[in-house]
Amino acid sequence: MLEHVFGSRTRVKLLNLFVQHPDEQFYVRELTRRIQTQINAVRREIQNLVTFGLIVEGSPPDATGEHRKQPGVKRKYFMTNKSFPLFHEIRSLLLKSQIFIERQLDRQILKTGDVRYLAFLGAFLGLRNQPVDVFIVGTVDEQALRRLIEDAGAHMELDINYSCLSPQEFKYRKEIADRFVTAILLAPKTVVVNTLEDKDLAR
Repeated sequence: MLEHVFGSRTRVKLLNLFVQHPDEQFYVRELTRRIQTQINAVRREIQNLVTFGLIVEGSPPDATGEHRKQPGVKRKYFMTNKSFPLFHEIRSLLLKSQIFIERQLDRQILKTGDVRYLAFLGAFLGLRNQPVDVFIVGTVDEQALRRLIEDAGAHMELDINYSCLSPQEFKYRKEIADRFVTAILLAPKTVVVNTLEDKDLAR
């Protein structure tokens, strides 16, 4: 779907890789392997993203692991331009598209049991240092849920942190002003399901 917005499937794959690993540098053949696309298509889209300003040319790592220009090294490295004005917006759009446009992970989570509340936050909103990325209140098959989250994280190249509380545990921890639950209540989030009738969780 996103190729209609960004121009090509290869470009979308590259964007996903770069915005999910903003501190890493990649060379062209490495990118080809990572996204399993022909090298000419990768080269073409890298140049498009460099021209756009979202990707910049980096420098190869030396023996210490530091990235410095090395004489005679022809391999080009590329990295995310985190100062690009629309970086956070593009990252958020890519993440949301996989969850809310394709609508796969949310539906699959709901199939794991009696889900009373489901919200996406943290990485799914392009935010760091949040309590979790997925918060669930309900009675679910915990093994199935864990496998589902791990598979989704591997597919998205994202380390997804999640928490699932029973309705009783959630109510108790909210009543005692538990620090973790309070952080969830205050965090920005996109609520998919809420049958708890809890006004604090609706925002």
